[in-house]
Amino acid sequence: MKSTNRDKHNILLEGSISWGLFLFALPLFGSSLIQQLYNTVDLIFVGQLLDNEASVAVGSSSLLVTCLVGFFNGLGVGVSIIAARAFGARNRAMLNKTIHAAAGLALIGGVLLTLIGLLGSPWFLRWMNTPEQVMEPALVYLRIYFFDIMAIIFYNISAGLLRALGNSRAPMLYQLVGGLINVALNALLTMVVPLGIAGVAIGTLVGQSAAAALTVWHLCRLQEPYHLQFRHIRLQTRICWQIFAIGIPAGIQAMVTTLSNLIVQAQINSMDVLDIAAFTAYFKVENFIYLPILALGQALTTYVGQNLGAGQESRAFQGVRKGLQIGVGITLLIGLMLVLSSDLFFGIFNKDVAVQEIGRGIGLVTFPLYFIYVFVELLSGALRGAGHAVQPMALTLFNMCVMRVVLLLMVMAVAPVPEKVAWIYPATWLLNAACLLGYYEWAKRRPGGLCC
Repeated sequence: MKSTNRDKHNILLEGSISWGLFLFALPLFGSSLIQQLYNTVDLIFVGQLLDNEASVAVGSSSLLVTCLVGFFNGLGVGVSIIAARAFGARNRAMLNKTIHAAAGLALIGGVLLTLIGLLGSPWFLRWMNTPEQVMEPALVYLRIYFFDIMAIIFYNISAGLLRALGNSRAPMLYQLVGGLINVALNALLTMVVPLGIAGVAIGTLVGQSAAAALTVWHLCRLQEPYHLQFRHIRLQTRICWQIFAIGIPAGIQAMVTTLSNLIVQAQINSMDVLDIAAFTAYFKVENFIYLPILALGQALTTYVGQNLGAGQESRAFQGVRKGLQIGVGITLLIGLMLVLSSDLFFGIFNKDVAVQEIGRGIGLVTFPLYFIYVFVELLSGALRGAGHAVQPMALTLFNMCVMRVVLLLMVMAVAPVPEKVAWIYPATWLLNAACLLGYYEWAKRRPGGLCC
């Protein structure tokens, strides 16, 4: 192993906790931001060059894709943790098996999801109450997007493996290449070759495929005996079960969170087209405040796992406190910026003044309270890093899905307007944060502490 790889891991085990978390989270944030920008760029081109119906079509489709892919991204978390343990233990045989088992899971999952998506797209859109006037463009966008599922899954699993090997920079750069391709093709296929909503979907397909191909190529070109070789791809039963034990709860948690948003979206789709377009724009603006929290939660998962593995339980607890402090500070700052500059941000995604006004009303409810969600994401990440993957999943399932749906139905029955619907988000964040904090404090104090 090269010493540079070991040094990258040592920033989490030694020295300044805050600085180590920041350095580790920064490329994770960059990768997540670029990946999210694929659909965001689609929405910008659609919102500025096409019409509100096209914006609604993209918004309705993207949440569904995120829900389905979220499960396999959770498996990617399991893959990266198993690979990181093998890498830290210098167990090259285990690392080799993990890489090839992960490739097999990505291949099978990609094929299955693609087939399910292509065949089930009309049913999915109807289940979400997609307005009839946008059904046709939504179906076109969604079916082209489902051809991209294989690339999305392969990128996330391959990028997780590279990060486990100490390389967080390469996945970000490869995603940047794909993002630039996406922007160029969106411009070409909407302004030069007027393919409309199909053009932006094709741009995403090609861009994501390029990023996935580069990460897989990197794994194949590793100068180590565990480099990826397609003829060695095997579904190693024992390794797959280890990946499932960590990845399935993480995947279900990610999927449940998005599923609750899909249920909300289905209710939103019963509103006026302007309201639907406003929520579509809001979900994109929200990424500016959500993605830094997501990156910090991912960094905290690795941080806690490494420090507990090294027997540094006290440092692990300190990292959770520092992470929460950093997350709350960053979120309050970004939330203030979004509130003060809401005209600018909502104007990026939709040129309709009425849509922008509704979007600002939604943001005024959620952005000042978004710091509550920091506790949800970071405590979930810390618990997963300690091996407690099932408990955060169960709490999130109850609070972010069951309770959110109950509150949503109550609001829709009494006051079905965007600003009132928006209140269900901070309410369920608070419920989930309180439950996770209670479990975290209990787990710390039990015999053996957080370690399983």
